[in-house]
Amino acid sequence: MRFFIGWSAVVAVLLLCACERQDAAPLDQQLYVWQRQWTPAHELALKGSHGDFSTLRVLALQAFPNAGWSRARVDFALLKQDARPLIAVIRLDGQLQALDQQAVTAQILQVLADWQGQGLTPSGVEIDHDAGNARLPDYTRFLVHLRGALPANLPLSITALPAWLDSPQLPALLAAVDSSVLQVHAVSDPRRGLFDPEQARRWANAWGRVTDRPFYLALPAYGVALLPDASGAPVVESEVTLERSGERRELLADPQQLSRLAIELREDRPAHLAGLIWFRLPLANDRRAWSLSTLRAVARGDALSSQLGLTFTEHNGLQDIALRNVGNLDSAWPARITVNARGCEGADALAGYALQQTADLLTFTRLRDGRLPAGGQRAIGWARCANIDQGGSHVDP
Repeated sequence: MRFFIGWSAVVAVLLLCACERQDAAPLDQQLYVWQRQWTPAHELALKGSHGDFSTLRVLALQAFPNAGWSRARVDFALLKQDARPLIAVIRLDGQLQALDQQAVTAQILQVLADWQGQGLTPSGVEIDHDAGNARLPDYTRFLVHLRGALPANLPLSITALPAWLDSPQLPALLAAVDSSVLQVHAVSDPRRGLFDPEQARRWANAWGRVTDRPFYLALPAYGVALLPDASGAPVVESEVTLERSGERRELLADPQQLSRLAIELREDRPAHLAGLIWFRLPLANDRRAWSLSTLRAVARGDALSSQLGLTFTEHNGLQDIALRNVGNLDSAWPARITVNARGCEGADALAGYALQQTADLLTFTRLRDGRLPAGGQRAIGWARCANIDQGGSHVDP
């Protein structure tokens, strides 16, 4: 039997499909606040992130094998003023020999009580514990115990590792919590960098097939350095500088790469994926994190670009020369900058650049790598010249 469908019916079906796509809930965007010591820089960073990230996941407490318990020195007044939903993250080092259910639970409950005493109302607890697969049954029992000790209306989540996909214990582990955060960034192989978007996508799809509860992806907005140890194996240096000799190899998550992945995840979402959590809230002096401008642009799905140029500031005949980035994408320092200038009595480069001078040209050559954040500016040198053609400058990437 043959059926004939009029054009009006076809158009109605297409419009209905389009409406269904538009009505799909957008991916939630959240932030990890991972600094162990809060500083005045947090105030500006929190204000700048408020419009684009719904929830803060704040490092609250850590347990180490030898050092014991350590609390992050959080600015409670800033968090209270911020007023976004707040999840307290408890970091239990993966090298801990065992989790004492009673002792760990008591520490967590005390942190929650202390935060509440400071006027904060956490909307959840997250446990960050990099347990090996062999220890997942014990970890599951701990989570069941903790779930029973926490208020029934307080959600419990965990940070999760892709390696757990190989464990038959994973469904039971995920059933013990309300949600999970799949961490898809780490230095597993320096040759592959800090992040592999195709691998992350495969892990996310696999995770969505295992869990029947909401999960999030933890995505990188930072970099690390790799240093060799005595055997030549890489040692990771992140927020804290390590007192080690040897050449540092910098690895930085690529904003363009992460932006493409985020767009793909919005358009073709893995089952049960509820949102993205960016690691970490960048402070103005955080040398290994994206700038907040770049992070916000990636979270929004904006087109990314660096726009480098020079500024000249005159003081009694002396011109201060600075490099600026008016785009929304952090940029590497340019390799070479030239300025048309004549009649120069003196000129010099500042740290990071060297100057070569001819009769009508100043050439600044990069001596070491560095990054210029989106919206940032950096002085590169000065010159006292009879004439500087500001429109005749050129910046080579």
